Amino acid sequence: MAPPPESRYADGGGVRYHYHDLGSGPDTVFLHGGGPGCTAWSDFGPVAPLFAADRRCLLVDIHQYGKSEKSRIDGPMWDHHAATTVALMDTLGVERADFVCNSWGGTIALNLAAKYPDRARSLVVTGSMPVFYGPLAPLPEGGRRGRNARDVYYGGEGPTREKMRELITRLEWYDTGALPEETLDLRYEQSLDPGERALAGMSDSPRGEWQDLTAELGRIEAPVLFVWGMQDAFLTPDYPLMLARMVPRGNLYVMDHASHHLQEERPQAYYSVVSGFLDSLPAGGVPAGSLAGLGAR
Repeated sequence: MAPPPESRYADGGGVRYHYHDLGSGPDTVFLHGGGPGCTAWSDFGPVAPLFAADRRCLLVDIHQYGKSEKSRIDGPMWDHHAATTVALMDTLGVERADFVCNSWGGTIALNLAAKYPDRARSLVVTGSMPVFYGPLAPLPEGGRRGRNARDVYYGGEGPTREKMRELITRLEWYDTGALPEETLDLRYEQSLDPGERALAGMSDSPRGEWQDLTAELGRIEAPVLFVWGMQDAFLTPDYPLMLARMVPRGNLYVMDHASHHLQEERPQAYYSVVSGFLDSLPAGGVPAGSLAGLGAR
């Protein structure tokens, strides 16, 4: 993976965000996952240059992650992230964007599209959990596998490089032998950030109140492509199939030999699927009531 591009900073609703700005073309916002040490570049660095060939790619460190502000969040968490992300878009002059997202970032984008429908042209969502139930299989660890993994990682003797390797290979990558050392180093070094360690050590909930987005999913007007790893360690493909049916313009693609971070494991395949979906949409988005050309149910 190439070194991170130039760091930039901007205000989003009073939150100081760190982001990277690559390429030119349709505005595309990338939102990463919530694992220890995750950043926009750690999650999307392998695919960002592919998208940047014909898109403006805004790779944003989520509030409390990467080089973005580490202040605590009060109130409903997904509402907070949606509002501050929209405010960041205002600062950057982005009226409407496609969103390409992993895990936590996808839940943020789903809520944003429901609450601010004029700001989302389309969504691509991987490994996100906006609701806490599933159709065929119980959610692992009651839907708290990610939070439990974070507690284990920061608990005991604290973060170590080998604990980070075990976390990524157990929960995020299918081919454990293919994990690049530079990706491991990037995640591990970021996880040592004093602000992130302080948040992890708080006994209360500094990340805000958890929300179930069942009602919001049915209000999303933008077309949504759920791209899932067949071997996702958090949620089997039964779960995104349920989500695709809950979203009015939902679509699902399941990728073989991939787990939770397929955009890193199989970047070229991920890019091909996602760019094909984005390029199939009308330039101005999809009018309300029109499903033509989307492969919708």
